[in-house]
Amino acid sequence: MKTYENQGNKDTRSGFGAGLTELGQTNENVVALCADLTGSLKMDEFKANHPDRFFQVGIAEANMIGMAAGFTIGGKIPFTGTFANFSTGRVYDQIRQSVAYSGKNVKICASHAGITLGEDGATHQILEDIGLMKMLPGMTVINTCDFNQTKAATIAIAAHNGPVYLRFGRPKVPNFTPENQTFEIGKAIQLTEGTDVTIVATGHLVWEALEAAKVLNEKGISAEVINIHTIKPLDDNAILNSVKKTGCVVTAEEHNFLGGLGESVSRVLATNLPSPQEFVATQDTFGESGTPAQLMEKYGLNSSAIVSAAEKAVHRK
Repeated sequence: MKTYENQGNKDTRSGFGAGLTELGQTNENVVALCADLTGSLKMDEFKANHPDRFFQVGIAEANMIGMAAGFTIGGKIPFTGTFANFSTGRVYDQIRQSVAYSGKNVKICASHAGITLGEDGATHQILEDIGLMKMLPGMTVINTCDFNQTKAATIAIAAHNGPVYLRFGRPKVPNFTPENQTFEIGKAIQLTEGTDVTIVATGHLVWEALEAAKVLNEKGISAEVINIHTIKPLDDNAILNSVKKTGCVVTAEEHNFLGGLGESVSRVLATNLPSPQEFVATQDTFGESGTPAQLMEKYGLNSSAIVSAAEKAVHRK
């Protein structure tokens, strides 16, 4: 079984900052807007290097989205930055009307997604943002797994014409994907080959899926792990080709099982290849205060939960 080496724990939000810094040097049309969280979003270096292209909007997220939509009319490529909860739930009307409906080339970049925001608690965590954003016509939805992939995705979305929601996180997590990778929107990445169960994971759960695959292998269950970094457009073929071989699937995400990656995979299977599916996700609940590790354990978003789900899926075949 192919294994992956942790190159050192890094936060994915820093991958966004690194990608934005590089874009500032290579694409003069890129502008950045932030809602009073420059440090948290790792936008400091872009601000220092390009003060004429950085706009501190303050705690006025709806205004930030409206400004970003306006920038596109002049040919600029705006990247907005704030917490995922404030990037989506607080400004959904502005995103729907001024960005998605109008087809504006805005990149909505959201940190501190999911419950791994941690101690700030339920009011700052969001577990429904993927559902909110993927239902908007024309919106691309990306949820990256580590520092390197987040940096590559940040650079790639600047070249994509159309609205994008880029979701990443706060905690330091294993950095295991290639350093100088090419990010292809809508193209899943098969990480391991397997014959007994497909594990389709996104974001922070991709590393947990790889760890689960090791445990399952020791138990005699061969797991195929697929990194779904783009939830919309979803790589239907990658999922179907794998499940045709394995006969069952586990979906894993730091999001509510309602409206997330799991439901998108269910749609693909229901219309093409009905198969047993188990969901590793939060169960229609808000989060709470706690360390990221405590919350991932309590809400069943880790490798042990994926192992249990995979065993159930295999048993249902």
